[in-house]
Amino acid sequence: MAAASRPRASKAESFVDNKRKEDIRSANINAGRAVADAVRTSLGPKGMDKMISTASGEVIITNDGATILNKMDVLQPAAKMMVELSKSQDSAAGDGTTTVVVLAGALLRVCQSLLASGIHPTVISDALHKSCYKSVDILTAMAVPVELTDRDSLVKSASTSLNSKVVSQYSTLLAPLAVDAVLSVIDPEKPEIVDLRDIKIVKKLGGTVDDTHTVNGLVFDKKVSHAAGGPTRMENANIAVIQFQISPPKTDIEQSIVVSDYTQMDRILKEERNYILGMIKKIKATGCNVLLIQKSILRDAVTDLSLHYLAKAKIMVIKDVERDEIEFVTKTLNCLPIANIEHFRAEKLGHADLVEEASLGDGKILKITGIKDMGRTTSVLVRGSNQLVLDEAERSLHDALCVVRCLVSKRFLIAGGGAPEIELSRQLGAWAKVLHGMEGYCVKSFAEALEVIPYTLAENAGLNPIAIVTELRNKHAQGEINAGINVRKGQITNILEENVVQPLLVSTSAITLATECVRMILKIDDIVTVR
Repeated sequence: MAAASRPRASKAESFVDNKRKEDIRSANINAGRAVADAVRTSLGPKGMDKMISTASGEVIITNDGATILNKMDVLQPAAKMMVELSKSQDSAAGDGTTTVVVLAGALLRVCQSLLASGIHPTVISDALHKSCYKSVDILTAMAVPVELTDRDSLVKSASTSLNSKVVSQYSTLLAPLAVDAVLSVIDPEKPEIVDLRDIKIVKKLGGTVDDTHTVNGLVFDKKVSHAAGGPTRMENANIAVIQFQISPPKTDIEQSIVVSDYTQMDRILKEERNYILGMIKKIKATGCNVLLIQKSILRDAVTDLSLHYLAKAKIMVIKDVERDEIEFVTKTLNCLPIANIEHFRAEKLGHADLVEEASLGDGKILKITGIKDMGRTTSVLVRGSNQLVLDEAERSLHDALCVVRCLVSKRFLIAGGGAPEIELSRQLGAWAKVLHGMEGYCVKSFAEALEVIPYTLAENAGLNPIAIVTELRNKHAQGEINAGINVRKGQITNILEENVVQPLLVSTSAITLATECVRMILKIDDIVTVR
């Protein structure tokens, strides 16, 4: 009797409330899925575009996943992870930013149903990790090696990337342009690395995207200083990039100088004149006849007086060169930036055949061509009829450049059009049957989740997604690895023959990044706000 009346303390204490943890997890998963659903419609060549209106009243039209998510104001922490996910795909591969988010959304959906079945998050996470490694192996086995000398393959993959963009009708022009631009900046000593900072994209309003072209030299969206009737065209130019100011010096601290009579004032003006003249004589002595002057914060880089003297000395002046452009400019001109007048020497100058101002649309640009010993850089002049098209053309061109960069660093091509995803789904499904217990069950679910890509492609193209995906599965089961959705014809064809190809790096990085992100979201069981 005494034993029965004793309270059962241990039982009551061991009960832990798991409801909250499940709520937090499902809230995180729902937030991630909501973000994925927002960009899902803009996947593929027939995807819709998004119009983004910012707080400042600026309007952006795009279907680049990274841009859409970047501009979204996301508050939920797990949804922010999806935004970061598309950013990391943008920096790793440059293309496939929508794909990676849609994939993560589909994986989150299956995780939700697995969690509802009572499987522990850690088990799901480990199974995801294994399937991710397996997927990369399967993709690598499917890939076709490509050589950089095979320009056609590179152009095909660049135009596949451009086909889903707003400017897709110009892909025949922009794809070869992107390929040539990247190939021209590859350093033979480091053939694996392409620095996209060596390709400068200059946007100029007016004309159409058809007028876009590469310039073998330098282009500035600026006009030459016309202040004192200086030259606007210079042949056999010796160019100096200077980082000092050609203007009378100021006191270092805020001081006022009191001038009591005119003789002193004349003396000050005379000194200023002599100071500027002295500088210009030193510049002229080296044979320099074109000056690129960096934008100055402290005081005016040039004054009316110095412009007048420079015009007299027949020196062409381009002022307000941005600070972050200096590195690109000096690399292209093969010269050194000069930080002080005392260091102004002839060997620091760059040489070009022609520097001239050209009228373009309603404005003017400055072109420097025929540069001697030009560095491995290239400039692309992008034109567009309005600002929205211009910005979108620049973003699309950047994606195409990134695709070519992927192929340079990892020289394998893979079919597009949902073919690799269905093949992965099929092989992972077969692999899941070999595994035991929960793991096999989880892998099977992930295999099904990968079908979201072909499903969405078909859905966005207005086809019947269920019929298309079923037929696609059937083709792959018969051993047609490269069968994919041909959106233009609305049926299943061999996608490699249709020239729809993408770099292997885009697919592998999309899958690894998406699984990493989902595993992270799964492992979170509480959100602690710190005040």
